[in-house]
Amino acid sequence: MSTHITRSTDGTEIAWTEAGPRGAPAILLIHGWAQQFACWQPTIDRLQDRFHLVAMDLRGHGASGKPEDPAAYTDTQLWSDDVAAVIHAANLARPTLVGWSYGSRVIAAHLATQGCAHLAGVVLAGGILAIGKAREDWMVGASSPGLDRDLYTEDVPRRLKATARFVAACTATPLDRTTYAELVGANMLCPAHVRRALFGADVDMRPAYAALTRPGLAIHGLADAVVTARTGETAAGLMPQGRFLGYEGVGHAPFLEAPDRFAADLAAFVTMANTEATDA
Repeated sequence: MSTHITRSTDGTEIAWTEAGPRGAPAILLIHGWAQQFACWQPTIDRLQDRFHLVAMDLRGHGASGKPEDPAAYTDTQLWSDDVAAVIHAANLARPTLVGWSYGSRVIAAHLATQGCAHLAGVVLAGGILAIGKAREDWMVGASSPGLDRDLYTEDVPRRLKATARFVAACTATPLDRTTYAELVGANMLCPAHVRRALFGADVDMRPAYAALTRPGLAIHGLADAVVTARTGETAAGLMPQGRFLGYEGVGHAPFLEAPDRFAADLAAFVTMANTEATDA
């Protein structure tokens, strides 16, 4: 694996890591709220022999730049530009975009401003469909980060305890100690000001997914306590070529809780989507 830095249109540095052979079907992995690229390691380990995988750190997260201005996180165009910058820098031809949780907001921003003709397909894993005033009660799980104010405080001990609670709530079955610790550590790299700004806009992503003309897949844990499974079903139903896969007994992180199944389902989808894109 190798890590790179590219700049988005506003100058923010965006970090991304790649693995697998260039020229193979491309997958761009986009993590969720307060995480970083490393959460995708189980997927990368299982697919790097057959696919070109790129995992980016969202602005404000991981090794990427962390602007102080809240507008850097509420501007839909900037989120789209970040994705476009990585696609260009990594030379990804017809990538499949894969978004976990908040990653769905980032993908929707890209679809809304860039369309989807340059993509093979879109996969959502526990993806959200709205933030701010656009979010409806049925979308919100009992452990949604929007419900715990301590996740946003400048008081580090309180924020750390809240982060530990949130990471524990992301899976239906407890993760091994090492993986759990890594996820908590990654979350703490996302500062309080970024966490607050990420939910500072009112954005309904449903129109972007309803306009998707490439294949789509929503994978959602049926025991997800962060984003309701109904949200994933709704996302799949919005996509004209959408499909829903519900994982029984799995929570908000299907690629961590059922890594073999997730990798197999993702591989099958990417292969299908690339075949359709070639035939078209």
